Parts: sequence; structure tokens; C-alpha cells
Amino acid sequence: QVQLVESGGGLVQPGGSLRLSCVASGFTFSVYTMAWFRQAPGKEREFVGSIRYDGGQTNYRDSVNGRFPISKDDTKNTVYLQMNSLKPEDTAIYYCAASLSLSSMEREYNYWGQGTQVTVSS
Repeated sequence: QVQLVESGGGLVQPGGSLRLSCVASGFTFSVYTMAWFRQAPGKEREFVGSIRYDGGQTNYRDSVNGRFPISKDDTKNTVYLQMNSLKPEDTAIYYCAASLSLSSMEREYNYWGQGTQVTVSS
């Protein structure tokens, strides 16, 4: 049974940091590209960033590039999203997802987590 379980969300002040984790099970984590998407209230879900199966390439949307590094630990079947210098516009539900393609397109992702809420507010 495939599972992706996110954790680490919460309420943080602008300028603060959070680290999201996503633990995978039920598939061969080490051969999948892992990505983070987010969905803000009233908006469509959007790509945040991805990391290639071997960790050799990362891609980010412009608005988070340099602030939200993605990393993975194959020994723990876990992907991380380190969120720094958070802004109110980063408020959203954050989802991790897995794909056999290196893509920013939702339709390329086979497996999804249930999401974790991140709220940036003073």
C-alpha cells in the first residue's frame, strides 16, 4: 500500500522557518522524483519544487527559489522541504508527490500525500 505522509506544518510568523517532511512507503522511493506542491485558499494547486530520484537535480518555482531547498534521505524514505524567510503568500496546504518523471506537472505524479497546512501570519 502506497503512502506519503507529510508533517511539520503549522503557524509561523513572517520571516520564520519551517521544515516539512514526507515519509514514503509502499514503493521504491529511491527511483522516484519527489516534489512538493501547494494549494492556497481559492487557488489552484501549484508546483513548488522537485528533486530527482538521485538527488542530482532540483527545480523550483521562481517565488521560492533560494528560500525553499528540497532534500531527500533514501535511508529514511523521506523528502524534506526547508522553508525559510516565509511570507504570508506562502500560506497554503503543502503536498508531497512522487513521479517516475522529472516534471513540474501534476498529471505526471502518481502518488500524493494528504497535505499539511502552513500558515504564515503575525
